[in-house]
Amino acid sequence: MGNARLHSVHIHPVKAFRSLTLREVVVEPWGPAGDRRWMLIDDGGRVVTQRRHPRLALAAAELLPGGGVVLSAPGTVPVTAAVPAPDRTVPVSLFGDEVEAVPAEDKAVHAWCSALLGVPVRLVHLDDPATRRPVDPGFALPGETVSFADGYPLLLTTTASLAGLNSLIAEGPHRAEGPLPMDRFRPNVVIEGTGPWEEDGWTHVTIGEVRFRVAKPSGRCVVTTTDQHTARRGKEPLHSLAARPRPDGKLVFGQNLVPLTPGTIRTGDPVEPR
Repeated sequence: MGNARLHSVHIHPVKAFRSLTLREVVVEPWGPAGDRRWMLIDDGGRVVTQRRHPRLALAAAELLPGGGVVLSAPGTVPVTAAVPAPDRTVPVSLFGDEVEAVPAEDKAVHAWCSALLGVPVRLVHLDDPATRRPVDPGFALPGETVSFADGYPLLLTTTASLAGLNSLIAEGPHRAEGPLPMDRFRPNVVIEGTGPWEEDGWTHVTIGEVRFRVAKPSGRCVVTTTDQHTARRGKEPLHSLAARPRPDGKLVFGQNLVPLTPGTIRTGDPVEPR
């Protein structure tokens, strides 16, 4: 395990948009700086993701100094969303959590997002991640909070487990879909130098100067079957993940992390799990 290293770091400035690969990132208590502080909601205030709209895989968000974003997608003119003043919040629903968020101030931003998907949506910003949304109390310590991520501040995956999964895919009926790239799983940190599925036994991990606790395995959904470059869907990896049954019946890949200390993590940092 002495050879484990941080292979890559990724953030998603707008939830469900394409990932952004960085060389280093500041880890805040609620996750990587700039990660999932923006998201789309429908006209009922519910989160909009690739689950219902795989076309979001084609959208990109460039993170600006101060937290604003430039949105782009094939065939569109990019649009900029500045961080809105936190004087007017709206209730939004995020996988059972009710959260207050701040709508983007420029109506052109909402129009751009709505045109992209062909349905009315709005772009909202998480103004205060320290207080707005607690981590699932079933797996949280007191005071832990999270951004607009699915449920936890960071998602960890390993290159060895992806290789193991791709071996299963190569032996199955949908082998033509493989091998899959890591972006199907939308992780924040990717670790190299471990054994396949080794992370399933970790309770804590230190990456560079930052310590994390492992909250729970990451249950996977239909988003993993979405090609992040074409928005087309297939059967994998869910079919092959089902070949690794767990007692709880969940299809899992990767581990959800909660930071225990702040700091900066960098590609190539040593990784020490326990």
